Amino acid sequence: MANLKLTDVEKTYAGAVNVLNHIDLDIQTGELVVFVGPSGCGKSTLLRMIAGLEKITGGTLKIDGQVVNDVPPSQRGIAMVFQSYALYPHMTVRENMSFALRIAKKPQAEIDAAVDRAAKLLQLDAYLDRLPKALSGGQRQRVAIGRSIVRDPKVYLFDEPLSNLDAALRVATRIEIAKLKEQMPNSTMIYVTHDQVEAMTLASRIVVLANKGIAQVGSPLELYERPNSEFVAQFIGSPAMNLLPGQVVGTGAQTRVQMADGGMALSDYPTQEADMGMMVNVGVRPEDFVETEDAAIFEGKVDIIEALGEVTLLYFEKQGAADAVIGKLQGIHTDVRGQAVRLTADPAKVHLFANGVSLLYR
Repeated sequence: MANLKLTDVEKTYAGAVNVLNHIDLDIQTGELVVFVGPSGCGKSTLLRMIAGLEKITGGTLKIDGQVVNDVPPSQRGIAMVFQSYALYPHMTVRENMSFALRIAKKPQAEIDAAVDRAAKLLQLDAYLDRLPKALSGGQRQRVAIGRSIVRDPKVYLFDEPLSNLDAALRVATRIEIAKLKEQMPNSTMIYVTHDQVEAMTLASRIVVLANKGIAQVGSPLELYERPNSEFVAQFIGSPAMNLLPGQVVGTGAQTRVQMADGGMALSDYPTQEADMGMMVNVGVRPEDFVETEDAAIFEGKVDIIEALGEVTLLYFEKQGAADAVIGKLQGIHTDVRGQAVRLTADPAKVHLFANGVSLLYR
């Protein structure tokens, strides 16, 4: 398999519209790297540039140390799985999976062996003689993946492959892709999605794209537990992290913040004496809030309740220009609507941001 290195990569359309800028990324052999970001951030464009379907207008792309900026897609050793299955409706599963090898005039024995191996890996053995119309959506997507596997590419590219599936099929196929990656530990995969669950469960590392560049790169838990900015903090995690204004009133290994609405927050983010009086945003994920009778980070009246069984989402009345605060409490709490609830959090899970940047990354 292969490693990829993108150095100062840019993409500009019509000489004026710049959509990606200064992309520096090193993807190692065997990684499954997921690109995420808001709509229009350029994640699919970046994937297509790696595939050779979009021209790189600045910087270099190397695959296994070779610059491939001007190498045709067919010669890059890359296989792509699209959002649409793009299967030939008049061909059987076997014929669809073997098509690229037949076009390449590979020996029939080699083609049969590759198809049988991929079919076994994807549990498609019993469907090889069926037409696509006789398959479920999840099975069709597995055929599309199998069509890539038989080519034995250096790099697999997935462009939102589960978007066309319903919720249940999406979960099942996501698990199958995770198992497939385990069975192919040396395969390098790049995966584009807007689904955070896919990103968090599949990725070796996540690349968050925003503002024409990379906002942060890291393991799923690193981005969840230690986001470097308010943007990443609110983009990773659902519901989004709450951000509440406050002022630093105590510095040291543990920081004390006086909240704008009168509450008090303690954070394990360290600060220095020079930070005394600094205005910050206190970040707390909804699932990290717990009810308290003592000093609280936030107190508000519950406006809406969503009881999901294992957890209850509490939506508090919006105050001023600030975003509505959300709490995610374990168990069932249907009796608190319209009541004032006091919430706090473990200092280890209280984030601090100044000017949009985490105090840990200053």
